Amino acid sequence: MYPEQAPHVPVQRAVEVHQPTPYPPAVPVAAPVVPVQPGHVPAVASIVLPDGRVVTGYAVNPAQPEPVAAKPAVSRAAVNVALGGVGFLAVCGGLLLLATFIAALTALIHQLIILAAVLFGGWVVVLVISASGHRGGGTTVNIRKAVIKRNKFYG
Repeated sequence: MYPEQAPHVPVQRAVEVHQPTPYPPAVPVAAPVVPVQPGHVPAVASIVLPDGRVVTGYAVNPAQPEPVAAKPAVSRAAVNVALGGVGFLAVCGGLLLLATFIAALTALIHQLIILAAVLFGGWVVVLVISASGHRGGGTTVNIRKAVIKRNKFYG
């Protein structure tokens, strides 16, 4: 029987043990010495304690806390909401003016079309009246029976 066929029989495998490799301790590195310019050497202060000991050292200025930024009188969210409202009103006003402009342009085009129709109609009326009422000024041609014999016109 093979181990794959019998799941209840445990299969033993070789165990590998890994031991960590110890590293040597780190050697502390000395900080680089920065040369100090003679004009920038701070003053040395000496203090005499009440028991007679003298402590000498450099004077250290106390650390100043960072200045706290003054809070604005109005929150940024309120300013953003107000600016959004102003922008919305500007857009609405612009859309209202745009709608008014489109309506006026439509009315102008409508009136121009009516004016063109009236002028064209008047021109047609003038042509009709002048053609039917005026009969005296053109060339009059009287057509008679003509006889054509042997390619010769007898009129």
